[in-house]
Amino acid sequence: MTQHEPVRIGLIGCGVISNAYLSISERFPILKFVACADIVPEAAKRTADKFGLVHMTTDELLARDDIEVVLNLTVPGAHGEVNLAALETGKHAFCEKPFGLDVEEGESILRRAADLNLRLGCAPDTFLGGGHQTARHLIDEGAIGKPLSGTAFMMGHGHESWHPAPEFYYKPGGGPLFDMGPYYITALVNALGPVKRVAAITSRGFEQRTITSKPKNGEVIEVEVDTHTSGVLEFHNGAVVTVVMSFDVWRHSNRFIEIHGAERSMTCPDPNGFGGRVGISGSGREWEDQTLSHANLENSRSIGLADMCMGIRTGRAHRASGELAFHVLEVMDAFGKSSVEGQHIEMRSRPDRPAALPVGLDDSVLD
Repeated sequence: MTQHEPVRIGLIGCGVISNAYLSISERFPILKFVACADIVPEAAKRTADKFGLVHMTTDELLARDDIEVVLNLTVPGAHGEVNLAALETGKHAFCEKPFGLDVEEGESILRRAADLNLRLGCAPDTFLGGGHQTARHLIDEGAIGKPLSGTAFMMGHGHESWHPAPEFYYKPGGGPLFDMGPYYITALVNALGPVKRVAAITSRGFEQRTITSKPKNGEVIEVEVDTHTSGVLEFHNGAVVTVVMSFDVWRHSNRFIEIHGAERSMTCPDPNGFGGRVGISGSGREWEDQTLSHANLENSRSIGLADMCMGIRTGRAHRASGELAFHVLEVMDAFGKSSVEGQHIEMRSRPDRPAALPVGLDDSVLD
């Protein structure tokens, strides 16, 4: 692999997830973090001290000419604002999911990036892990025949029993769909291509949630988003997939993702991870575990950012793109619209299916 000059990156948002990005980024020579900022100065200082960065205000970071990319790890409600600010200062942007709070915000940011000839990227990048790349490879090789249908389930009882600050999970940009849906829908688009239309019903099991975790034990959260979403996605390739995302379920026994083809069925791993089990079965037989064809089986958070930075250096398209993330946002937004309007919602976006990673690459190698 040709060694390219590292891309200099500034981090905005020094919460818990920033530690994973910064720690794992050391595996990717293309990434060079130089500065960080946070609305809480103490958080930026802690991160800077731990990882050898310079801490500063967000305005100071955005004003630096030597920073090429902003990694945006702010809370969901600030993703759009920070992405736009980065673009306006001539920087590419890569953000945590979701890409935005609504379709209108996402569209405006995509347009601005195109106008300025700058790149946008967005988590999740777990679909670049060995588990889901293997599933994609098997589908492309015809292992299950033409994909016909599938299911995707993420169901639990919310975050208030374990998360130290669970409030934002019940605000706009949170809820089971916007919190966990990006992992599942992105994995499905990677496997099957873009979604054509959505039909859904959503509900809210509780108007309030009581925090039982520390340090906010006993505080009450006003729930502002639906916490159970059930929908059906029709893909352009003809496959029809049922998707259920819920914070209103105590326990369930459904698999993460299954894809059923004309010849066999496939079970796919947790899309919130990079490795996992891929199984294939036909004629009522037991699942047969498949040999994983791709690397990056352990936590590889920041692989999507590294892939975008490789694209900046080489000119090729990157995989965890703004166009892909916007399509996933449009799909999620359609759940609520379909439920309210009582009809199918047609997708306006139709991004290219992200390029598969080549078979046989080692960990952290992208080309």
